[in-house]
Amino acid sequence: MTTPGARDVSAPAGRWVTEVIPTSFERVDTTDDDAAEWMTQRYRRPEGAFVRLNMVTTLTGSSAGADGSSASISSRVDRLILGTIRREADVVVVGAETVRAEGSMLPKTARMAIVTSSGDLGEGSLRRRDGRDAPPALILCRPEDAARVEAAIGDAPAETVVVPGSPRAHDRGETPHGDARLHPADIVHALGARGLDRIVCEGGAGLATQFVGAGVVDEVCVTVSPLLEPVHHPFLSLTASVATEVTGMLVDDAGFSYRRLTIRR
Repeated sequence: MTTPGARDVSAPAGRWVTEVIPTSFERVDTTDDDAAEWMTQRYRRPEGAFVRLNMVTTLTGSSAGADGSSASISSRVDRLILGTIRREADVVVVGAETVRAEGSMLPKTARMAIVTSSGDLGEGSLRRRDGRDAPPALILCRPEDAARVEAAIGDAPAETVVVPGSPRAHDRGETPHGDARLHPADIVHALGARGLDRIVCEGGAGLATQFVGAGVVDEVCVTVSPLLEPVHHPFLSLTASVATEVTGMLVDDAGFSYRRLTIRR
């Protein structure tokens, strides 16, 4: 839903996608049946544990459009890439604020994990796609929040996962004592203990910033939408530089670009 009185600035729809990094200049018609395999070849992750961040931003750095969601700055190609990345993952990690703002369809090919301290997921969240069977979402919370979270989620298709805090974040000064947030390293550890070590974090912006700032992300996948929007929710709000290398870049005929940035250790 667009803000009343606002101009329609929804993102244009692209069809053709060209690879510019590496400079193969190969291109694909994303309406063709072979487009999914073409994308899979470019977004295939390395073997073993791997953490990706997948986000969309406008040219001005906003993670949301005029309607307050990322849907209005996304595109059909972006959603094709989203599906590709999810198929390469064991689990999709999102914050509860994002679920409340945008709702959430349980993924077809990966588990969903939601980070929350309250269990408030909003109305109509955690829907199963077309009535298909899907494993319940994992609701990640601190031990002291577990009872409140379980009461809040009720009979939703979800399972509460208590994530104990570890001293390592406090020892490095990354998270102040008494901070109510889960530390990303503890989230990654808890999911890995369940055999879910191929992770994609899809935000929102606050959780994305925490993951990158904590140094747990191996690769950032970012769609840049050709829109100029006010920045109420910055894509990332980092306090220090993060060294990266552009290992992949696609562009489409609507002006979107799709980058993969490897984090340098």
